[in-house]
Amino acid sequence: MLADIFHVVRTWRCRPTNFSRAFSEKLPTPEAKGRNVQWVFLGCPGVGKGTYAARLSKLLGVPHIATGDLVRQQLSSHGPLASKLVDIVSQGQLISDEIVIDLLSKRLEAGEAKGETGFILDGFPRTIRQAEILEGVTSIDLVINLKLREDALIAKCLGRRTCSECGGNYNVACIDMQGDDGETRMYMPPLLPPPHCETKLTTRSDDTENVVKERLRIYHEMSKPVEDFYRKRGKLLEFDLPGGIPESWPKLLQALNIYDDEDKKSAAA
Repeated sequence: MLADIFHVVRTWRCRPTNFSRAFSEKLPTPEAKGRNVQWVFLGCPGVGKGTYAARLSKLLGVPHIATGDLVRQQLSSHGPLASKLVDIVSQGQLISDEIVIDLLSKRLEAGEAKGETGFILDGFPRTIRQAEILEGVTSIDLVINLKLREDALIAKCLGRRTCSECGGNYNVACIDMQGDDGETRMYMPPLLPPPHCETKLTTRSDDTENVVKERLRIYHEMSKPVEDFYRKRGKLLEFDLPGGIPESWPKLLQALNIYDDEDKKSAAA
């Protein structure tokens, strides 16, 4: 059973749906602990963790924390750790768990000092050791594991583009696939750039089919123990993305037992 999931976070913006109401009513809420949600988003490269984590972060009023952003901030800070990180990154080495956890701990402490309650972690932990260390640093209420069929993931990764001038991220892939049952359809429209960026698009050098497939293989190999770690603790929610954001977002909210008044108003407009 999932532990400590809330079903009313900010009542003026979110309220529980009828979906799994009986399930959620069995659970204690974080309000009783005097804090907001403490969630983790997992998922393959390219699945959209950052997009959905950022949307939920805004909706629930909690910070969206991506460890990759913490590392980039440290690199640009020219602080004592920056030179060490530059050496590690330039040599193609993985940043140690100790460094990542230290950056995360400091970010959580700084947030607490500013009055932040709760957080949504994006793409961390990635290994069983990181999960074990994180458990000693803070409590995690729920781990949302986003899943997408592999052929769609590969198409998404191969379609990624970045504007060399403004840094905007786009995706030229138009995914239109028939479901495994032969009836359902998965449609994910492209995220096209504005006209002034069209001639300035670049592709990541490692976004080739063979490299993407190898990345996914390594991810699955490393992530299974992490998924099992949280599954055994009753904290893992596996969510299969049915399509693009317009299809997946309301269904994800339903699975989390969250009602977004603003989203409903936008859809009705």
